[in-house]
Amino acid sequence: MDKLVTNVSGYLWSAPLVIFIVFVGVYFSFRTRFLQIRHIKEMVKLIASGKGSNEGVSSFQALAMSLSGRIGVGNIAGTATGIYFGGPGSVFWMWVITFIGAASAFVESTLAQIYKEKQDGEYRGGPAFYIEKGLGWKWFAVVFAVATLLAMAVLMPGIQTNSIAEGIKNAFGISPTITGAVVVLLIAATIFGGVKRIARVAEFIVPFMALGYLLIAISIVVVNFDKIPEVFGLIFKSAFGAEEMFGGILGSTIMWGVKRGLYANEAGQGTGAHPAAAAEVSHPAKQGLVQAFSIYLDVFLVVTSTAMMILFTNSYNVVNGSGKLLAEHLKGVESGPGYTQAAVDTLLPGFGPAFVAVALFFFAFTTIYAYYYIAETNLAFLVRGKNRKPAMFILKLVLLGAVYYGAVKTATTAWAMGDIGLGIMVWLNLLALFFLGKPAILALKDYEAQLKQGKDPEFNSTELGIKNAEFWADGYYKSEQKERKSS
Repeated sequence: MDKLVTNVSGYLWSAPLVIFIVFVGVYFSFRTRFLQIRHIKEMVKLIASGKGSNEGVSSFQALAMSLSGRIGVGNIAGTATGIYFGGPGSVFWMWVITFIGAASAFVESTLAQIYKEKQDGEYRGGPAFYIEKGLGWKWFAVVFAVATLLAMAVLMPGIQTNSIAEGIKNAFGISPTITGAVVVLLIAATIFGGVKRIARVAEFIVPFMALGYLLIAISIVVVNFDKIPEVFGLIFKSAFGAEEMFGGILGSTIMWGVKRGLYANEAGQGTGAHPAAAAEVSHPAKQGLVQAFSIYLDVFLVVTSTAMMILFTNSYNVVNGSGKLLAEHLKGVESGPGYTQAAVDTLLPGFGPAFVAVALFFFAFTTIYAYYYIAETNLAFLVRGKNRKPAMFILKLVLLGAVYYGAVKTATTAWAMGDIGLGIMVWLNLLALFFLGKPAILALKDYEAQLKQGKDPEFNSTELGIKNAEFWADGYYKSEQKERKSS
């Protein structure tokens, strides 16, 4: 079974997917005239603007929800694994895929807003919704929804709990079975409370956990200040095969950099589009810009912090495709959380394992929340009417089972299963984005035109000729205003 899972994962993540990810990111970078550079100031401004409503969450809450999905074990264990299989140069390719991926993130999140709808008093949207409404491919939308449901509820939660359990076992010697049971109970207490509770938890936890992690990383860099030229030189030389020690693994360097970069930032995967659709905004491009900026926060701060801690303290090993060690700085430490724990331990002896275990707990914990919300949204797309409530209850039980299962499985199997789920989603979503990018580009041009006129942009899908965007057909105005008019 383990071999089958690994083989399927390798097939999905072969060179064609990497090429396609890069192609779509570059394509939308040019179509949007590199908004990831032009609109950075606007992105920052929009994060703090806007308020939630009875139907939707605020822009910041939607950002926190998406970051809770993005800032997970991919930032700690994933970065370490990328360095283990791809060498220090993989960090450079994580940066590259993030930069070009910002355009893909904008497009998918803007589309999610354009084609969102209100269900049970809350906004819902995502790839399944924009595939059905924008492309008119109902069957393709169903395939994506089923694949996402499988990935988010079954295949990917195990990665998060596996890393939590491994980190806590390393730090405190607690059995994974106990850790898994505790995490299940805590997750259950939140997911039974609905999207608003998930948003409130994410809004509170995400900023604090990210700030604490960054402070430790900065401290390690400051202590090792003299190594800055050496470390960055190693990253850039290794990225292009110019470092003799890692020259023979250039293909792995690029592959693992892209794979782990995408796992961390989720651009083009479709996951970030789900919380983006839940936001209360006056124009879809607003949340598209916020979500584009969120992957910068994730990779250029948190992922880079992990990489810097590991590389500045030489807390890593590197292997080639056949498993032969090319660099061995840590003996008896598996790739994953152990690298980061060893790095922090150089700054705070005896405290490293505990700190990383706690950070992993919060990172992975909030990611599971995000996974549940995405799974719930796709189940809501598939199941309508009176059958939805029991289906949601079953979904909760399935996800909680996957959470526990992941805690007691081997890390290799857990990551391979997660890569399968991620790979399927990426293939399907990128195909949809490529054929459906036009409405998002129209929305961006409309937003920029209104900004030039000094307006706070509002969206009207009818005026732009965008069909099946029912929420925006009469232009934007808040639900409270609608209620006053009707009364």
